[in-house]
Amino acid sequence: MKILSVFGTRPEAVKMAPIVKLLAETAGVESRVCVTAQHRQMLDQVLDLFHIQPDYDLNLMRDNQSLAALSAAIFTHLDPVFSDFKPGWVLAQGDTTTVAITSLLAYFHRIKFGHVEAGLRTHDKWQPFPEEINRRVAGVVADMHFAPTEWSKQNLLHEGVDEAIIEVTGNTVIDALQFVAKQPEPQEITELTTTKLKTNKLILVTAHRRENFGKPMENICRALLELAGRGDVEIVYPVHLNPNVQEPVNRLLANKEHITLLPPLDYLPLVHLMKHATLILTDSGGIQEEAPAFGIPTLVLRDVTERPEGVAAGTVKLAGTETSRIVEEARRLLEDESAYAEMSRAANPYGDGHAAERIVQTLLEK
Repeated sequence: MKILSVFGTRPEAVKMAPIVKLLAETAGVESRVCVTAQHRQMLDQVLDLFHIQPDYDLNLMRDNQSLAALSAAIFTHLDPVFSDFKPGWVLAQGDTTTVAITSLLAYFHRIKFGHVEAGLRTHDKWQPFPEEINRRVAGVVADMHFAPTEWSKQNLLHEGVDEAIIEVTGNTVIDALQFVAKQPEPQEITELTTTKLKTNKLILVTAHRRENFGKPMENICRALLELAGRGDVEIVYPVHLNPNVQEPVNRLLANKEHITLLPPLDYLPLVHLMKHATLILTDSGGIQEEAPAFGIPTLVLRDVTERPEGVAAGTVKLAGTETSRIVEEARRLLEDESAYAEMSRAANPYGDGHAAERIVQTLLEK
């Protein structure tokens, strides 16, 4: 069985790594890896962490390239990889541009396509943009849907997908998280937390989604300024490299008391920094799944989420991007011990750390 795994960003790499590692150890499987590298630096550190050496590296990241240019580049550079390897299955994860184009190319080549983390939906094509449409494109093409939860399976069934080609597996991010959390804490995190957290609570922030560019990002920054003014918290914000994030964050938050801006963190230090956090504010999909594993209340800086399981379980709460609401929700968790305890004790609905095993077993059976 010849299987090609394709991914291009750090979140994809994190979630595909447990599958890639297991495929490499599975008898009767010839597994190869292709990276589009639509995010170069952030992808490479995950490849190093999980000791993955790509067989094909398309190296497509360009500064400020449009979605159209990236899509065209993936089409033209990935197509020869399919022709060269001739896989029986192609796997891709999630909802990036890499996923959408990979699924279409698999269809063009009449190669079976397996969609990892299938069935996530907001039912609003603009939120998140362009991810909602990317994952729906992949869903139309997929020959096997690896749904992380029962809720995501139900989304697929409502769209008319045959139940026989849906497998509920849990989310591979929990597989990856359990591996990384066991690694020694990086010195940079030990130094940061010992200097910043002697008396104060840590609020970890990540915000970078395309739909939050502009006024929403400025609103988020103003909320962080107001929270920092309390004096009893330390805000640590690893800032995404995208200029649409860098400009407002540095303009509004640089050199402010109780706010530390960092360059993007590698996945290993980010996971260990999460373990120290009292509260997390994020618009990231992956962190919505990861934070509950550590019992950390998480406010999602979005109006809708394709991961409502966490909201239903009480592990995360939608806070939107209005300054006053973000501040209100954060203050409630910082000041109300019962509200904080209720969120921190909620069970993680996203998996048990064995998702990759279920995915590989399903492929072997198919």
